[in-house]
Amino acid sequence: MPLDIVTIPCLSDNYAFLAHDAASGQTALVDAPEAGPILDELNRRGWSLSHVLLTHHHPDHVQGLATILDRHSAQVIGAASDAHRLPPLDMQVSDGDSFEFGGETVHVHDVSGHTVGHIAFHIPESHAAFTADSLMALGCGRVFEGTMDQMWASLQKLAALPDDTVIYSGHEYTQANGRFAQTIEPGNAALQKRIAEIAAAREKGQPTVPSTLAEEKATNPFLRAAESSVQAELGMKGADPAAVFAEIRTRKDNF
Repeated sequence: MPLDIVTIPCLSDNYAFLAHDAASGQTALVDAPEAGPILDELNRRGWSLSHVLLTHHHPDHVQGLATILDRHSAQVIGAASDAHRLPPLDMQVSDGDSFEFGGETVHVHDVSGHTVGHIAFHIPESHAAFTADSLMALGCGRVFEGTMDQMWASLQKLAALPDDTVIYSGHEYTQANGRFAQTIEPGNAALQKRIAEIAAAREKGQPTVPSTLAEEKATNPFLRAAESSVQAELGMKGADPAAVFAEIRTRKDNF
């Protein structure tokens, strides 16, 4: 049976995720923006936390952890390269590593760019990837610490996952991302359809995360820098996709 994955809104626009394996009773938390909503969800479902997976060191992804660990004894897993900035880790992992959780194998990918040492967790059997602030719904994280080339390489690594992978990203930025995406591909029919669906979901107070990788590849401008239509729209036909990505990211930074 695939893992039962729950999306938990935190703070003003963050998400945390719980992944639960019914057979073993193991439950993993991905990122800890805020303790209250996470503890409430664990209590409501009667789940006991066994693992915590941290994607990167930014406070809005780790600041709730200490309070959570006061209530639950869990193994904390994060990037070896970021260990000096993360809460204390019980397991340090690097790009290409894997570990077992809930009877499934979790694969670790370095997706540096937003930060150096940012990692994503891919669980193929459950068709899930936890990407936090690397690949996001209709967007990608701002390049704070890494380089544009680094972020493009990270996004290409994620884009190579199976199309049916469900992308669990870290923030509710999708509607704003959609407004920007329209400036890059105003003629993309799939994008227009998705924007309408996002508006309907937000009108009902529903999250727009997660999404599928197939959706992102069809509509997310940050994954589409190699598309001739995108390059033509930007006046960069035939350019290196990494340079096109950098132009798109720079435009978004100033949008």
